[in-house]
Amino acid sequence: MNRRLFVLACATVIEEMVPLMPEGTEYEVLDFGLHINPEHLRHTLQQHIDALQKPYDAVILGYGLCSQAVIAIQARQSPLVIPRVDDCIAIFLGSRDAHREQHAREPGTYYLTKGWIEVGDTPFNEYERMVQQYGQERADRLIRIMLAHYTRLALINTGQYALEKYREYARRTAERFGLRYEEILGSTDLIQKMLYGPWLPDEFVVVPPSATVRYEDFFPPDKETPRD
Repeated sequence: MNRRLFVLACATVIEEMVPLMPEGTEYEVLDFGLHINPEHLRHTLQQHIDALQKPYDAVILGYGLCSQAVIAIQARQSPLVIPRVDDCIAIFLGSRDAHREQHAREPGTYYLTKGWIEVGDTPFNEYERMVQQYGQERADRLIRIMLAHYTRLALINTGQYALEKYREYARRTAERFGLRYEEILGSTDLIQKMLYGPWLPDEFVVVPPSATVRYEDFFPPDKETPRD
């Protein structure tokens, strides 16, 4: 028997989830720009959880820790399931370990996906707005500051979409801003587990009804702290 699921995810993550969703899964998409203000994102997530009119086997959040935006969110009548990752990059790469491996190898990486490119909320798009607002010279100075710690632009290929036009965009962008372009293999493993299970404790935070998401749920001690 299929689980009754409700998915609440940002615009970039839902791009990768929809093709894999079990038939009949309900979902809602939140604006990517909410990430700018973690407190506002937390408030918005709670509002949408509170607005659900019926119980589900699970409400799945297509988010990671996301600058602690999910901390203090309370489950209502349905359990919450959240991947135990820092942010959505790990979701696209398939695991927290895969993200950490990439970071250890290439810490100065700016990641792109089809969803991020289409949403258009990156420093590269911001540069065009800065040119219009401040002029070329000042915009160039600002973008150099914004990208000071980046050396690589990596396009994550999860294998779900034809990427030709996104590759072209990423290559042009890398060349324009003096970054090394690389395409890296992503994975749908974590998304598959989000939607179909198992929700193992080393990969997912599962919050029972009426309980609250805690910081230590994402970085647990050697021995799990029992919930009240």
